[in-house]
Amino acid sequence: MAKSYRPYFPEQDFLLPPSLREWLPEDHLAYFVSDVIDQLDLGAIEAHYEREERGYPPYHPRMMTKVLVYGYCVGVFSSRRLEKRLVEDIAFRVLAAGNEPDFRTISEFRRVHLKALEGLFVQVLRLALKLGAMKLGRVAIDGTKIKANASKHKAMSYERMLREEARLQEEAKRLLAEAEQTDKDEDKRYGRNRQGDELPAELGRREGRLKRIAEAKKALEARAEAEQKQKAKKPEKKDPPHHGGRRGGRSAVEPKAEAQHNFTDPESRIMKGPDGFVQAYNAQAAVEPGLQLIVAQALTQQANDKQQLIPMIERVREQAGQKVQQVLADSGYCSEENLRKAGKKKVDLYIATGKQKHNQPAQTSPRGRIPQSATLVDRMKRKLMTKAGRIIYARRKTIVEPIFGQIKQAQGFRQFLLRGVEKVRSEWALVCTTHNVLKLYRACTE
Repeated sequence: MAKSYRPYFPEQDFLLPPSLREWLPEDHLAYFVSDVIDQLDLGAIEAHYEREERGYPPYHPRMMTKVLVYGYCVGVFSSRRLEKRLVEDIAFRVLAAGNEPDFRTISEFRRVHLKALEGLFVQVLRLALKLGAMKLGRVAIDGTKIKANASKHKAMSYERMLREEARLQEEAKRLLAEAEQTDKDEDKRYGRNRQGDELPAELGRREGRLKRIAEAKKALEARAEAEQKQKAKKPEKKDPPHHGGRRGGRSAVEPKAEAQHNFTDPESRIMKGPDGFVQAYNAQAAVEPGLQLIVAQALTQQANDKQQLIPMIERVREQAGQKVQQVLADSGYCSEENLRKAGKKKVDLYIATGKQKHNQPAQTSPRGRIPQSATLVDRMKRKLMTKAGRIIYARRKTIVEPIFGQIKQAQGFRQFLLRGVEKVRSEWALVCTTHNVLKLYRACTE
């Protein structure tokens, strides 16, 4: 007797149109994302279309937002991959309700509404805090280097720019002389009324490279000048600026010889990450210990974290709408100035004063009174050597460090898709938004 199987008729049409809600389990992430986005105010995005009465009706902005947010949740970031998933993936098809916008439409939607999408971070965060009835007490702050959409091999130092500029100018002169001699030889051979006196292709390429190098030099000189002005504002910095010459008789602050400019994304910087030096941005996050929600986020071009502590404390108040009481951070944020400013804000700090080697035994708290001459860093060091200080600071690693692993490994976000600091800043906000959506989803389904 032949084996019987369950019915399978791939050519048979559905007798009745199926409900989209029956395509996936009720607790699927796609439905959760849809429900969250339905509760958000998308007025800033919708207003863009309501002002335009011409043309073919656009895709619904709420649907496009759901597709984009869900894509970042599951590690699908590029517009071309999103277009493919809208055809092949059930969850994406459910969210789009049968719509299939192409990759150009998706890319343009993200580009036009980057700032509005950045604002979703605050809405989702406050929704999560409200649902969990959470009051922020302790937060941990940390930063991670995320690769820019540019290769470090497309960067050039200011010193190399000067050498390359001189070399290309010499080559351009040589090629011009060769072209002139060729013209004279051909005039003798064919006559002076011939056509084809265009510049040689090699000369055009070198002049293009010279132009790009000149633009990069100006950008580095402008950056060095801005940094010099910033230093001049601090009274303790009294070293006279080193001036270098600039064509046209203008004086400028000479950039350091090792100062780098990337031709693909000039606003990214060379930074040291876990895998060595990379072309990157410094992404900052403040995380609460309950659900590991990111309660504040920021992005900077500075590789050093010391300038980020006070701004991040202030951003917690701005973005979460609550004042932080206790902050944990690693030694990268420690300085006399930071400790002094945080003290004025009445924030209880637990910041490492130096790096501790792996498996190094914990230091015991020194006995006796703290000397009057002790600096704020010395006092913080003694604070962390107490039993209570060691226990509190040890929580830092379990609060903030895992979220970067979850973003880079679980979500698969290891490199920015966009270029330029403003666009990258908005993309980081979108990544942090989806992290919070995922945390909220797991809390609601566990």
